[in-house]
Amino acid sequence: MERVVDGPQAASWATGITKAMDLRGQKIEMIVKPTTSIYAPFYLSSRGYAVFVKGTWPGLFDFAAANPNRVKIEFEGPSFEMKVYTASDPATLVRTHALDAGPPFMPPKWMFTPWRWRDEHTQRPKYYDGTPVTAPFNSEVMEDVLLMKAYGIPNGVYWIDRPWGPGLPWGYDDFEIDEKRLPHFAEMVKWLEGLNSKTLLWIAPFFQGQMEKQALAKGYALAGQRRPANGNNYPMVDLSNPAAKAYWQDGVAKLLKLGVAAFKLDRGEEDIPDNGPFKLFDGRSIRENRNAYVAMYLKATYNIASKFRGHDFVLMPRGAYTGSSPYGVFWGGDIGGTQEGLRASIIAVQRSALMGYPNWGSDTCGYNQQLLEQEVCGRWLGFSAFTPIMEVGPTRNVAFWNLPREPSYDPELIAIWRLYARLHQRLIDYSYKYAQEATKTGMPIVRPLFLVDPKSSAAWVNWWTYLYGQDILVSPIWEKGKRTQQVYLPSGDRWRDAWNPDKIYPGGQTITVNAELHQIPLFVRVGSSVKLGDLNQEWQESRAIAAKKPDLKTLDAELQAWFENRPNGM
Repeated sequence: MERVVDGPQAASWATGITKAMDLRGQKIEMIVKPTTSIYAPFYLSSRGYAVFVKGTWPGLFDFAAANPNRVKIEFEGPSFEMKVYTASDPATLVRTHALDAGPPFMPPKWMFTPWRWRDEHTQRPKYYDGTPVTAPFNSEVMEDVLLMKAYGIPNGVYWIDRPWGPGLPWGYDDFEIDEKRLPHFAEMVKWLEGLNSKTLLWIAPFFQGQMEKQALAKGYALAGQRRPANGNNYPMVDLSNPAAKAYWQDGVAKLLKLGVAAFKLDRGEEDIPDNGPFKLFDGRSIRENRNAYVAMYLKATYNIASKFRGHDFVLMPRGAYTGSSPYGVFWGGDIGGTQEGLRASIIAVQRSALMGYPNWGSDTCGYNQQLLEQEVCGRWLGFSAFTPIMEVGPTRNVAFWNLPREPSYDPELIAIWRLYARLHQRLIDYSYKYAQEATKTGMPIVRPLFLVDPKSSAAWVNWWTYLYGQDILVSPIWEKGKRTQQVYLPSGDRWRDAWNPDKIYPGGQTITVNAELHQIPLFVRVGSSVKLGDLNQEWQESRAIAAKKPDLKTLDAELQAWFENRPNGM
């Protein structure tokens, strides 16, 4: 919740559509809701101040909706505390709040590699092209990993969503692995490690299987939870109860012992009781816990993960509120796969950055099951390369080589994926440097233009353009059919067009650039040490590689031979 609250109306977005970064005229409920759920009781005004409301009780911000001259703040609870920051520049306000509410979590460097995932892995007898599966692991994991390697698409995190355990419909019983779905799981994790790829699993803050029976018998579930809740039948853990928390953590520990290095923390903001005469084990009301729960869930996972892995792990919750930022990284939830979903993600990465959540990514090409649109997906791949987390999935549980449309094998999307995954990989050290800065100073990695050039009115309006770190300017295109983009270049520097390196522009102006589907408008600050490489040459190489289907029969046989002759301990 960021800017131009009581500033000039001219900075607003067009009538009839959500106003992008500007929340003037809107009312925002401060209660964590599914399924795009990162919140902070903080807002920044273009008048040079910011407000941070302490605590976790639900509330409401009225940004000049009821009264055009007034911002109204209402929160429940027995007391009210807020901080008002003032500064001559918005960056100081953002940094100060980020450190007050954090400091933000410092991820390991491997988090900044490209990720791949599917929403549901099945075990199939054949690969997408009909080649019989003989190698030992899950067929879809192998298909993804073998083909990414063949195409030269780097992958540093492989994410397995639910179901991965026994039990229906969730596949989450007792934190055990379903060996029919994921055969030789521990060996698969080690195989991925050998390819410099970490394993991420989905988890949730509830019990199933035999653990569910024990948890209910011992009173470990949240009081007041309706069962079944929204058609689901699971008790959520009362994380204020030390014994209940430890019992749930013991389940997570099983997975850590198998070598799992990262977790997607789902469902923390969903199906939580938030009203009635119920209290937590520690005596707090269930209403006060509504926003606090997502941070409690994250911290409980952080504590058990750090016991097993030190600082070498990543936790990525869907929901967040004050208290979350020191313990995890974040993604944009279950966003639609339309051009509007991409637009919302371009806004969300900037909002998250300003709210103190600097490490963020989105489900590239969207989560919901719309037919994958080539143009939206191609643009999204370019955008995701310039967010801290580039996660490509779930892509309808298929891939760009077997889409449920024609062309089923899409060499254009494969080539775009390769181009931007390799570019994202080359930026690992750069991204890590600015993540360190975010942790130490509060300055986010993604920087809306007004954060770095607040005296320019254009910087407050051109919301689709932002800085990635100090030296890279990116301007994602979200509208289908669009092949040009207006880009504001921040004043005080000169900017080199990454696609046309001979073109250098002085800052402090808005320019129009051409951008084909594979091209995201991209500029590098003149004088910086950033080397993006020859993007046009890499695009041509990617097209040539994507045009030829890899030989899965040979790749499968090589993996099977490796498995049969693997070293001891694998």
